[in-house]
Amino acid sequence: MPPDERSIIHVDMDAFYASVEQRDRPELRGAAVIVGGLGPRGVVSTCSYEARRFGVRSAMPTVQARRLCPDGIYLWPRMERYAEVSAQVFNAFHEVTPQVEGLSLDEAFLDVSASLRLLGPVEVIGRRIKDSILERTGLVASVGMGPNKLLAKLACELSKPDGFRRITRHNAAGELAPLPVGRLWTVGKVTEQALHRLGIRTIGELAACDTLRLAGALGRQAGAMQALARGEDDRRVESDQVEQSIGAERTFDVDVADLALAQSWLLRHCERIAAQARHRGLSGRTVTVKLREPPFVTHTRQAQLGTPSASVSEIHAVARRLLEFWWQKQGQPRLRLLGVSLSGFAEAPQRDMFGTTPRERVADQVQDRINSRFGSGSLVRAGVLRTRGQD
Repeated sequence: MPPDERSIIHVDMDAFYASVEQRDRPELRGAAVIVGGLGPRGVVSTCSYEARRFGVRSAMPTVQARRLCPDGIYLWPRMERYAEVSAQVFNAFHEVTPQVEGLSLDEAFLDVSASLRLLGPVEVIGRRIKDSILERTGLVASVGMGPNKLLAKLACELSKPDGFRRITRHNAAGELAPLPVGRLWTVGKVTEQALHRLGIRTIGELAACDTLRLAGALGRQAGAMQALARGEDDRRVESDQVEQSIGAERTFDVDVADLALAQSWLLRHCERIAAQARHRGLSGRTVTVKLREPPFVTHTRQAQLGTPSASVSEIHAVARRLLEFWWQKQGQPRLRLLGVSLSGFAEAPQRDMFGTTPRERVADQVQDRINSRFGSGSLVRAGVLRTRGQD
C-alpha cells in the first residue's frame, strides 16, 4: 500500500431495525417484517430481506407495502432498543480505531490506516469487525473496504446482504464502469436525468465523457463528478463530528385536537430523547418543538435551557411551554405531527449529572436501569400512559 493511501472501511448493518426485531422475537425469523409507521400516513423505515422479495423498500408508503405484502408482520419502530444495540455495534468499531464517523445508528465509516501495523491488513480488520458484531449482537453486518469513502461504501453496497468486499485503487475503474450512473455518490434524480439526456447511463461512460460537453449540462460540478467516476474521493473520515441533535416525532393517523393527548405525546418524546442523550453522555441546551398542522403546514418553536441538560423534567418543562403557547394562539388547533429535539450539545459534566436536583437524577437513573434490563418503555411516567394502545 502506498504510504499516503488510506484504508477505509464502511460498515452497514443488514436490515437493522427488522433484524433486531427478528432477533428479539424468534418467532419472526424467516418472516416478512416491515418496521415503520403503521397508519394511513405511515412510511416504511426498513424491512427484512424476506419482505424485500415482495418489492417492499425503505421510504415506501406503508399502504403501498401492505398491498405488495399483505401477509407481512408490521411493527412500530422501537428507537430506544435500536439505540441500545447500536451502542454495542459502535463499541466494536472503537476497538479497532478511534477514527469512526457515524452516519446513523447502523452505519459508519472507519479509517483504519493507523491500525494496520498493529492489527494486520484491512481485510483482517474488516473480518474482525464483522465477527465481533455478530458475536455481541447476533446480527449481520456488511463490510466494504477501499482506499476512500466512495469505494468503501460502494464495496459494501455491492456485496449486501452479509457482504464482505474490497475495492482497490487498481480495480476501481473496472468495478465502477458497468454500474448505472445513479449509483454514484452525489448523483440524484435530477442529475441522473441530465446525464441520460447526454446519452450517459453508466459510470464508465461518465468517466470517458468529454469534460467540456459535460460542463455544458452540469456546470462547475462536471469535473468533480468525473473524478468520482474514476474512483477518486478525498473526503476524510470526520471522527470528531459533534452530534447535531437528538429528536423524536410522531405523525398521527388521526389529527390530534386534544391538548391533553398532545401533552402526553410530548412527554413521551422528551423521555426518549433525554434517555438517548444520557446514554451518549451528552447534555443539550436547545429544545425545539415541531408542530405540523394538516395538511402540511409545519411550525417550529425553540427555547434555551438555563444550563445544558439531559433531564426529562427540564426538557419537558420547556417543551410543554412551547407547545401550550402555540396551542393557545390557534383558533382550532389540530396536529398532524408533533416532534421534539434537543441540540446544542456538550459532554455531560461529572460533578452534577445534567444539573438536575437529586430527586430528578434518581428518577432518570431508575428509569434508565429498568428500561435497560427489561426493554425500552418498560417504565414510563404516568403522563405517557395515554399514548399506549396507539402504537
